[in-house]
Amino acid sequence: MNNYEEIKKLLSASRKMINESNSQLQEDIKHIKNVHQLITEEDNDVTTKIDVGKSIEKNIDQDTNQTPRDKQQSYRVSGGLITLHGKDKMDIQLTTEEKTFFQDTMNEFVDEVSNLSDFGVLNVYENSVEWSGNIIEFDLTFFYTIGEENGVYIDAETMKLDPQSLELLEKLSSFYEKFKSKWAGVLANRKKTKKVEK
Repeated sequence: MNNYEEIKKLLSASRKMINESNSQLQEDIKHIKNVHQLITEEDNDVTTKIDVGKSIEKNIDQDTNQTPRDKQQSYRVSGGLITLHGKDKMDIQLTTEEKTFFQDTMNEFVDEVSNLSDFGVLNVYENSVEWSGNIIEFDLTFFYTIGEENGVYIDAETMKLDPQSLELLEKLSSFYEKFKSKWAGVLANRKKTKKVEK
């Protein structure tokens, strides 16, 4: 036999031996992974690419399919912003009366509490109303809410307690009662209107 034939046979035998040992080695590795429940980077199940954005969207879609998402519509009223939240189009319609109430609320606040105020959004939900703003001269943020969490809340970083600031806190508190009375009426009217429409 010549060298060429001999090398060819040896090469063929080597390849056969390598393939057999490779397949045996792969089976041994697979067995070890299964027995010890190991996960490695080369496992196809683990390294499949996951589009995180699509995965999150899918979860959000599943959540929103379970509970209908509220609609919302914002309206600008004389420099203020009112946002209505609801389940259908009728819930997010602003009436002329509500528009007038919001305008009156802002005007009365300026007259009775502070004329240096920046108002936040007045949010009207099915069972609650929330309104916030900043009183500039005291660097104080107020938050009015009626519904489940009735009350007046303030946020002020190191506010000096002097007669003027105490007077402001009293004004905020007393104006809240007027706010609560007015907007609780709006909520009741919206509920009554909704029942009539159904």
